[in-house]
Amino acid sequence: MTPKERIAELRRQISYHNDRYYNQDNPEITDYEYDLLMQELKKLEGENPSLLTPDSPTQKVGGSAKRTAGVLVRHNVPMLSLQDVFSKEEVFDFVEQMQQQLDNPEFVVEYKIDGLSVALRYENGSLVLAETRGDGIQFGEDVTANVKVIRDVKEQLENAPEYLEVRGEVYMENAAFEKVNETQELLGKKTFANPRNCAAGTLRQLDVSVTKERGLSLFVFKIQDVRGMEFVTHTDGYAYLKSKGIKVIDNYKVCHSAKEVWDAICEIGESRGSLGYDIDGAVVKINHLKEREKLGATSKVPRWAVAYKYPPEEKETKLLQIELSVGRTGRITPTAIFEPVRLCGTTVSRATLHNQDFIDELDIGIGDTIIVYKSGEIIPKVKRVKKEKRPSDWEKFVIPSVCPACGAPTEREGENADIRCTSPSCPAQLERHIINFVSRDAMDMKGFGTVYIEELVRMGYIKNVADIFLLKEHREALIEQGVIGKEKNTDKLLGTIEKAKNNDAYKLLTGLGIPNVGKAAAKAIMNHFKTMEKLEHATVEELTAVNDIGEISAECIHSFFADERNRQMLKRLREYGVNMEAEQTDTVSSVISGKTIVITGTLPTMGRKEAAELVEQHGAKVSGSVSKKTDYLLAGENAGSKLTKAQELGVTVISEEELRRMLKRGKEHAN
Repeated sequence: MTPKERIAELRRQISYHNDRYYNQDNPEITDYEYDLLMQELKKLEGENPSLLTPDSPTQKVGGSAKRTAGVLVRHNVPMLSLQDVFSKEEVFDFVEQMQQQLDNPEFVVEYKIDGLSVALRYENGSLVLAETRGDGIQFGEDVTANVKVIRDVKEQLENAPEYLEVRGEVYMENAAFEKVNETQELLGKKTFANPRNCAAGTLRQLDVSVTKERGLSLFVFKIQDVRGMEFVTHTDGYAYLKSKGIKVIDNYKVCHSAKEVWDAICEIGESRGSLGYDIDGAVVKINHLKEREKLGATSKVPRWAVAYKYPPEEKETKLLQIELSVGRTGRITPTAIFEPVRLCGTTVSRATLHNQDFIDELDIGIGDTIIVYKSGEIIPKVKRVKKEKRPSDWEKFVIPSVCPACGAPTEREGENADIRCTSPSCPAQLERHIINFVSRDAMDMKGFGTVYIEELVRMGYIKNVADIFLLKEHREALIEQGVIGKEKNTDKLLGTIEKAKNNDAYKLLTGLGIPNVGKAAAKAIMNHFKTMEKLEHATVEELTAVNDIGEISAECIHSFFADERNRQMLKRLREYGVNMEAEQTDTVSSVISGKTIVITGTLPTMGRKEAAELVEQHGAKVSGSVSKKTDYLLAGENAGSKLTKAQELGVTVISEEELRRMLKRGKEHAN
């Protein structure tokens, strides 16, 4: 491959990964792997200057500004990137260059937080705007509403200058990240890959309450602009910001020599494992602000600062065992347990092996000698196996076909790499099943929150969903122990549970948590079989006769009702008086009978649930996703990606008003 061809290929790869990182908040490679690509491109462009173009990734800052969380705003001050360095020699070269150009310069060495960069503008002490970096030069996104709910952000500053603009990093502490992923898992939603992705996605949320709930944090690391006062040094600015209650970077060091700078970088590197958040390097910057002005910047980076990226630390160790754990969604996660080693200042002895595909790719088994590492992150990973040291009795590890928590069969769904336990009675995933069972789309037990569920499971009151309907027998104990609250709250929830017994049977079927059986499928199934008893005895062939129930879904349903534990649970529900029959509802023949409709956005006078009930009463089927089989997209405000897909597929888009006109015309025609 010629240099020109390789440069073109590298630019394509880097542009793709830039989009994944900056715009989609979903990177596919590690920072270290990305840095290697960028280093190679810079080297080739340096050796072939005639091939350097203005649109090269080496000449750009960040990604593009998006309109997800707010309107685009123009930067008052460019939000540039930093020049990366990767070795002690490069750090010493930078210090030497600064010393040649400046008279006894001071350097500040500080953490490089792994988050999302934002600028905050204050006018006369009031926070008036918060913006993301966006393209770094011209535009960012207005995220003011979301930034205001971050606990570290000061909305008002006393005795403040006329104008103050600061730049900081929005990030997520590891404890907050774990809590968010636990909640995502409980709700059956996709988990986030790392804290940075989670922070970036959260800051761009349209719903401010979600941002507040997830507990973002913010460090300020620079005064961008100020009018009405002056600062001599960067650290003077930090002292002022701290006096105003603004949170700045922790434990920064002022240095005067290359050795002091390098020692500070090493000290930060050794502390990485003990921090409560992720860092992806150390920043070295000139302290005096006038000297920064003198040095200036390129179109992409300031000349007065560099970011040192730590190399991935690797150690050799022995794999002792592979531990299997069952998450709240039933996903089985294998974890490597190995002889303890020191990495990035901490002792580690465990690393996730993700799934069977990852195990197969590593070709790993008990007794293997493995290489573990940390690539600028606090989480250890298994890199590879040293097969030349493999024991003679070695066997590749295979996740068993039964659940390690309850012994029920496991299954791998379609192309998904995850293996899951199939039993809704599995104790390891009980909380998630209860949450699904009481949810709005299922048994709709309003007020039965996650906190109550966790406590009732912990105290042994609930061991499967049938136990919910026995809680009334423990009323006095529940009130005495304050599990749900005082008498009024307890009786209110018990009343809600009692009322739920009369729900249409499709709600019960939805709540059972059978794989591939959501609300729409449950409705179609119960409309076909009418009673839970008939459904229990249905064959796979009879199940696939139901519209939109494929073979995989049919197998899941058949397997569920074939399990003796599930049959016993249903027997108890029947004994407790839970309705097992579908309601006999008459649908109105209309122009949308037999049509498939997707509902999206905010409708003028109806909620989505109300709209779904309306179209179903007129014989239409409601689907959750747009496809070629969709007949109409009922769209309100903020319709989003479903509207885009419908337009691409040529699906007819209608408003609430148009839907009502269609139904009215159909009724008049029928009369």
